[in-house]
Amino acid sequence: MISKNTIDTVFETARVEEVIGDFVVLKKSGTNYKGLSPFSNERSPSFMVSPVKQIWKDFSSGKGGNSVAFLMEHEHFSYPEAIRYLAKKYNIEIEETEQSEQQKEQANEKESMYLVSEFAQKYFNTTMLTTDEGQAIGYSYFKERGFTADTIKKFGLGYSPEEWDAFTKEALGKAYKLEYLEKTGFTIVREDGRHIDRFRGRVMFPIQSMSGRVLGFGGRILGNDKKAAKYLNSPESDIYHKSKVLYGIFHAKQEIAKKDNCYLVEGYTDVIQMHQAGIENVVASSGTALTPDQIRLINRLSKNITVLFDGDAAGLRASIRGIDLILEEGMNVKVCTFPDGDDPDSFAKKTPHDELIKYLDENAKDFIQFKASLLMDEAKNDPVKKAGLIRDMVSSIAKIPDRIQREVYIQECARIMDISEQVLASTLAQLVSKEIADTGKKMKEEQKANAMRPVPNEEDYFDPSMPPDQQQERINILEGLERRMIEILLLYGGTVQEFEDVYIKFDEFGKEHEHSEKKEYKVYERIYLNLQEDEIQFTNPVFRDIYKAAIDHYHAHQEMNVDVFMNTLEPELQYVATDIFMQDEKYNLHDWEEKKQIPVKDKNMSVAQYTNEHIVDLRWLLLGRLIQDLKMQVSPDADNMEILMSVNDYNTLVNYLSRKINRLRSSFF
Repeated sequence: MISKNTIDTVFETARVEEVIGDFVVLKKSGTNYKGLSPFSNERSPSFMVSPVKQIWKDFSSGKGGNSVAFLMEHEHFSYPEAIRYLAKKYNIEIEETEQSEQQKEQANEKESMYLVSEFAQKYFNTTMLTTDEGQAIGYSYFKERGFTADTIKKFGLGYSPEEWDAFTKEALGKAYKLEYLEKTGFTIVREDGRHIDRFRGRVMFPIQSMSGRVLGFGGRILGNDKKAAKYLNSPESDIYHKSKVLYGIFHAKQEIAKKDNCYLVEGYTDVIQMHQAGIENVVASSGTALTPDQIRLINRLSKNITVLFDGDAAGLRASIRGIDLILEEGMNVKVCTFPDGDDPDSFAKKTPHDELIKYLDENAKDFIQFKASLLMDEAKNDPVKKAGLIRDMVSSIAKIPDRIQREVYIQECARIMDISEQVLASTLAQLVSKEIADTGKKMKEEQKANAMRPVPNEEDYFDPSMPPDQQQERINILEGLERRMIEILLLYGGTVQEFEDVYIKFDEFGKEHEHSEKKEYKVYERIYLNLQEDEIQFTNPVFRDIYKAAIDHYHAHQEMNVDVFMNTLEPELQYVATDIFMQDEKYNLHDWEEKKQIPVKDKNMSVAQYTNEHIVDLRWLLLGRLIQDLKMQVSPDADNMEILMSVNDYNTLVNYLSRKINRLRSSFF
């Protein structure tokens, strides 16, 4: 287990903007940073990072938290994994306490799969470099491809022996469980109980996540077995989803963001050879059809993709289908082809760096020009084929979200294809209208489905026998008030305000008189004392836990230290707390004040009044709920005197509160 001292050092050292900046392109926005959400498909930034508060908030998905929470969400790390990643990033030595056998057995299953994969990478690499078979077959192959020792080390390349179960025997001997060897796909367990290595006799290409964790492998066979697949990938698992990963993304991410462009190739060796040639902003779809998830990985780093194709015409036609997917994601796409007989691997291998850069710059065509030049020869003497080509190009243009960009491409298409711009515009309008109609229909269906969903845990709040509309109204009102109380507590809890208390006194004739007294409190003290007075709790469990954590934090620190406080919360609580801490940034993100002329209410102008009002409102509703619960306990066969006295006492307090705010809302109870 990682020691508390190490965890504290990590939290003190890690900078949220630096950590997130490794995965998301961030741009300065006042005192904060903003960028595209890494958790949803969007074209306008809704992701905010606050260096001052050391937290982030994704307004599109509702997620938020500190550096550790980001790594747990984005990279699907466990808590220890996130701490280890940050410790490595900031060169912090990890102190560990000894784990018991029981604790080892309870380790996260995903972590076990990651550990097996990391062991496999080291095993395959060591086998290639230190065994006769590995050097004669694996290392010789990579050398023949022109890869240097540094390149082999950088990409962690390796070799799996020809022996049936060499890796499995080694892994089992190192105490790795067969269960995880099988789940990660390294070991195939036959019906007769024999263990077989999936990748035997292959050179190995580790496939890494954006953070550098080994997810799976690609293995290339070197023998002449025609029955065996040339390339074999790890099977789908809890840690490896081939449609959601790009080969080389870990090594390319910084250069993609820096160059604001990503070269997309097909195979492992294409990526490696381009890197060795000095072009590092390159990734591969690893021979699979390009997917939206893979495109979004690139979109987090750059809006620009240049697809690199070899000179094979049949392969080109099959590959251009991915261009429409790139356009749908609102990205800019260019295409660069190599001379016949060359692919990115062979061309980069024989071309000096400067000439390679020049070739890529001069031969990268806009996708419209590329499609036209590729298919025009086939259609030039056939009007029907030419019409089909034009419709295909307009269909691609219709995928582009930006209207101005669509218009520009229509003009370009009309010029290239020598056809009326008006005809193309009309065809485009029909396609766009149909897409809008289909999208609207889908949204209505989703809204209808959402409307049918029951409110979660509503029976925990009120009498389940009350009418649904009245029950829903009470839930909404109470949850809204509880959330506002949490907002006040987190945003203003450490400020000192002057509060006015009103007391009821009776004179010698029994007549009521109001007596007021002003006193200074910290806001959190005022909230805590008032809610303690009635011994009632928040009904929403998330708000209840945040309230307790916040009060404990104020008692210890007397003020809100956002980064320290956030580190004490579970991820589920961090989402809600971050949403509150970053709510002002949400307005700034969309420039509401400037663009929509909607002023952001500044509660600092009357914090005491605002706090008092919401304390009374919340106490009112919570007391009403308590009275309702007590009434439900009344039984005809029992002595209910104590319950009825409590109800009477609480009703007296409710009447006092109603006079205090000059509002009687008996319908709430």
